[in-house]
Amino acid sequence: MSFAYGVALLISITGMVVLDHRFRLFFFADARRAAVVLVAGVLFFVVWDLVGIATGVFFRGETEFMTGIQLAPELPVEEIGFLTLLCYLTMNLYAGAGRALAARGQGQRGRAAEVGR
Repeated sequence: MSFAYGVALLISITGMVVLDHRFRLFFFADARRAAVVLVAGVLFFVVWDLVGIATGVFFRGETEFMTGIQLAPELPVEEIGFLTLLCYLTMNLYAGAGRALAARGQGQRGRAAEVGR
């Protein structure tokens, strides 16, 4: 039984929290909304996984880096950490990209105004 994968997930999630805090992207922009979105996303993908497991599409891979603890048949405990990381990363990327595109658009409008002078 190893905790290597779980520790790697926790380190990665910590990195997402640091980026979120630094740029106020997701939880640090609106914690209530972020909690609802993150929980909804994780629940959606857990249901997705359970349907995939039930239909025989998904199965648990064998590796010495995981604890071996399963929440359901073929659903390792680490999957919840992975899905949390996936959703958090996606929301940070979405917020960051939206901000970058907005800043780029303002820059182009500013240049267009200068050309029109």
